[in-house]
Amino acid sequence: MFLVGAGAVYLLLGERSEALLLSAFATTSVFITVVQEFRSDKVLASLTELTNPIALVIRGGNRRRIAGRDVVRGDLVVVSEGDRIPADAVFLRGSELAVDESLLTGESVAVRKVVRTPDSLAAIRQRPGGDDTPFLFSGSLAVRGQGIAEVIATGPRSEIGKIGVSLAKIEMEPPRLKAETGRLVRVFAIVGGIVCTAALLLQLFTGHGWLQALLASIALGMAMLPEEFPLVLTVFTVMGAWRISQARVLTRRAAAIEALGEATVLCTDKTGTLTENRMAITELRLPTGEKLEINATTDAVAPTCFHELLSAGALASQSEPVDPMDVAFVALARRHQVAGANLRGSGRLERPHGLTPQLLAVTNIWRSRLDGADLIVAAKGAPEAIAALCQLTGEKRSRLTASAEDMARNGLRVLAVASATQPPGALPETPHGFEFELVGLVGLADPLRAQAADAIKRCQAAGVRVVMITGDYPTTALAIARAAGIEAEKAVSSEDTEALDTFALQELVRRNSVFARITPAEKLRIIEALKANGEIVAMTGDGVNDAPSLRAAHIGIAMGGRGTDVAREAAALVLLDDDFGSIPTAIRLGRRIFDNLRKAMGFILAIHIPIAGLALFPLLFGLPPILEPLHIAFLELIIDPVCSIAFESEPEDDNIMSRPPRAVSVPLLSFDTFAWCVVQGVAALIATGALFVGAIKYGLPANQARALVFGSLIASTIALVLINRTFEASVIGAFGRPNPTLWIMLAAATFLFTVTLRWTPARQLFDFGDFHGHDILISGGVGIALLLVLEALKFFYLKWGRTRRAKTA
Repeated sequence: MFLVGAGAVYLLLGERSEALLLSAFATTSVFITVVQEFRSDKVLASLTELTNPIALVIRGGNRRRIAGRDVVRGDLVVVSEGDRIPADAVFLRGSELAVDESLLTGESVAVRKVVRTPDSLAAIRQRPGGDDTPFLFSGSLAVRGQGIAEVIATGPRSEIGKIGVSLAKIEMEPPRLKAETGRLVRVFAIVGGIVCTAALLLQLFTGHGWLQALLASIALGMAMLPEEFPLVLTVFTVMGAWRISQARVLTRRAAAIEALGEATVLCTDKTGTLTENRMAITELRLPTGEKLEINATTDAVAPTCFHELLSAGALASQSEPVDPMDVAFVALARRHQVAGANLRGSGRLERPHGLTPQLLAVTNIWRSRLDGADLIVAAKGAPEAIAALCQLTGEKRSRLTASAEDMARNGLRVLAVASATQPPGALPETPHGFEFELVGLVGLADPLRAQAADAIKRCQAAGVRVVMITGDYPTTALAIARAAGIEAEKAVSSEDTEALDTFALQELVRRNSVFARITPAEKLRIIEALKANGEIVAMTGDGVNDAPSLRAAHIGIAMGGRGTDVAREAAALVLLDDDFGSIPTAIRLGRRIFDNLRKAMGFILAIHIPIAGLALFPLLFGLPPILEPLHIAFLELIIDPVCSIAFESEPEDDNIMSRPPRAVSVPLLSFDTFAWCVVQGVAALIATGALFVGAIKYGLPANQARALVFGSLIASTIALVLINRTFEASVIGAFGRPNPTLWIMLAAATFLFTVTLRWTPARQLFDFGDFHGHDILISGGVGIALLLVLEALKFFYLKWGRTRRAKTA
């Protein structure tokens, strides 16, 4: 507004060059914001395709493949292994259907589905999902079996859709830094408006013309109004989003960048976030009690005594495995090259017996290519089911049960494995007809991500408390939490939280760090309770059940690779590589961004004092004008953006991830920071103002004195940049912090100003007189003197501050 007004006044005065130049300044915009938003939208558009399933439906007796979004209620959907369920449906007919519902429920193990019966329909629970129900949910994945289901709900009426609809009811907090910056600008605008009005009246009363008086008041208004604050905030936000993207974290909402430095609690999902969302065999146990821990990162061959267990487990798996547990069995058997892996490739699956509610075990009968050879029979399933097949009684059964319970206490999914041989000929009708022998127990787990424990340790060192909130079982949740470094004595469930009022829940979340079997509604209550306790909450997740909490948290962090559209749209940050280790990196960058933003804002405040003073000073004492709108516009267009980029590139302090999070109550410019910036600005004003008065008294022409002061103002600007690089160390100490961008920017700015002062056309445009070699020395001397004075003041200020903090402590 000031630039446009000043351009109009220059045009009325007949100064077309100045008017055109100011108009060019006014139309310059920061286009990088638009580029960043376009980039974010493009990445998210490509991620959308990850969760848009293709459905095979039966319409008019014909099977057709259509997009999942086109499925309607009443459609018959054909479900097979590996298919993504396109809508909520009820299982009509089929066999051995098992579904991975982790995106909706957070449970890492696939659940069994049964064909619809009156009893199963009546057994629907408030919590979606689970074993032995006929209900299939949109977004879940069929991992075993096949069948036909009837669609009963789509879009907002599905379980996923209901969660999506609830997101619209959650209001996000406005960005605090933006509001704080706006308040600062408004305060300066009010003060500047009063001073400008007074200056205008003063000019008119002292006999100056309207246009000259208006031009002087506009110059003063431009000098006093720190309108660069919003621009600098935008630059830091955009550059911060770019820096965070280098850690493969996509920023969807700018408010998350400023909140990263304030985060006090990180709430994390388990399945797919801390863990890899795949099943891996981690322990083998023989009936004799021998056990072997499996490490997926080692290539050591399992002892021979465990080969029969590995072989039978692989043979009891699907011929083309999709179920994560079957995949784990087959992969481990192939890795150790046991007989079962070879038979799967050279033999033939003669007959499978699938999992049923009556017998929670799978039995496969394999025939070798050798004529007359016995058939190999393998079974795996629940320990109690395998015990029944092996007809275990007494001490053997008790020993099996005790071993299974011991493994389960460590958070493992425990399966027993048995094998038998059968002569060629007629086969028994049921698995109970074979003479099975127990070959051992297998413990499976969704393994902890390799970087998760280190990332949690880094968060905790930075004062960020880590809380696990999952839909999985308490035993599994506790085991994973402890392995990841989250200390907890117990896991709190939805049954515990539902009975509590708001205040009791707030107290509960203060004391507990692991929450298991948590519904989406209770997860949201936990997030709100943490926020009510004054915590700044970051929340990670990938499933639809996480979406409300992701939106309600101050910083919602979604998985980009395997996360759902709903989760990504609700989140403020997206981990493109699903790398949990990116979170502490993002927190570190968030703290760095705030620290450097404070330095840039402090510099802008400090430099505006001499600019405003040099605009006001001649009006009060009847001296020739020093800075006019053209000079001020040029200063602000070059100095502020250039120095903002330089400050944005400042490296972080060494202790940035060992200090506690920044308190929300701490403003961007605290009283101490504000006072220090005023001291800097006043010192710069005294130095440059005294030089102008001395030059005029010495007899220099006004335009030459203006050039000299302008040069000294540039040198003072460089001094203020160097002083504000750090609030905690000296200038000499700051030189040890590499920042090539700073020196490039300062060199570029110095070159531009040198051209302005030395190139004749530019001098004429800005009404500068000759600028000689000794003028360069004088201007540089002013900058060096200012730097030394401020450095001495900083030394005593820091010493006084440390003494005051020590006494307070």
